[in-house]
Amino acid sequence: MLRFLVRRMLGAVVILLLISAITYLLFFTLPSDPALLSCGKNCSPQNVTLIHKNLGLDQPVPVQYGEYMAGILFGRHLPLGTCPAPCFGLSFAGNMPIWEIIKSRYPTTLSLAIGGAAAFLTIGVGLGLISAWRQGKPIDKIAGSVSLMGQSVQIYFIGPLAIYLFADTLGWTDPGHDPDWSHGPAGSISGLILPCLVMSVIFWSNYSRQTRSLMVEQLAEDHVRTARAKGMSAAYVFFRYALRGAMGPIVTIFGIDLGSILGGAIITESTFGLHGLGQLAVSAVTQTDLPLEMGVMLFSAAAIVLFNVLIDASYAVIDPRVRLS
Repeated sequence: MLRFLVRRMLGAVVILLLISAITYLLFFTLPSDPALLSCGKNCSPQNVTLIHKNLGLDQPVPVQYGEYMAGILFGRHLPLGTCPAPCFGLSFAGNMPIWEIIKSRYPTTLSLAIGGAAAFLTIGVGLGLISAWRQGKPIDKIAGSVSLMGQSVQIYFIGPLAIYLFADTLGWTDPGHDPDWSHGPAGSISGLILPCLVMSVIFWSNYSRQTRSLMVEQLAEDHVRTARAKGMSAAYVFFRYALRGAMGPIVTIFGIDLGSILGGAIITESTFGLHGLGQLAVSAVTQTDLPLEMGVMLFSAAAIVLFNVLIDASYAVIDPRVRLS
């Protein structure tokens, strides 16, 4: 088990290094000059030269990349003073440390992603289990129809409808706001219920179909039929044998969907007016703030890689055969 996790961690480090190198080359070797973008259209050549020196753009690209990575790990000295680790540089727009901006935004996106994942796993897997348990019955057909409808909608369409119906008309829930965990969980959770449920719709419909298919396949396996022949109850066989065999692929699918969860968070944040990493990334693109764009991208990539390592660890717990691979 430990050897398995060590290999996954080493692989994650290599992946992050490759992502950081490719991202740095893409952003800082573009035809557009980052110094000119930072200074503006009416910038004098003297100011462009000064910005080049302050940003370290007058040095070879490998040296720039080395200093950038050293800043993330150990911190570095910037024109406005010392930048402690992790230092992603300064934002062109506000001359603020990028890590401070990310630190103020990622709790919203993290809360949205965790809440949305909990919602679509609970609803999707639950519907799939009900369909598999009652396959061929009316409830199976109803669950299948609901899942198909869920896959047919998009966040930017169902989001405003949900706000109008459940928040404005019925008043059942808050239309959505940024969580403030310093004032207790109740107020923060209330502002995330509707966004999390809306974001989960496009995901749980797929998990419902996948879970049903995997459970039906597992129920036809020899070891499940053997368990039934030994006189074990249908419920025990369903949850103890079939469900455990189906959970491995579901966990794998969830690991693949982690990037899609962040993509869905961008649209959800824009729809509900939440100030998370998704909205920050859009703002950085519109303002052509290259250091901020790169900082958000690297932070998001690191989060996805870390979550995938955790998924691998959970997969090893579910399926003991993985520990030997």
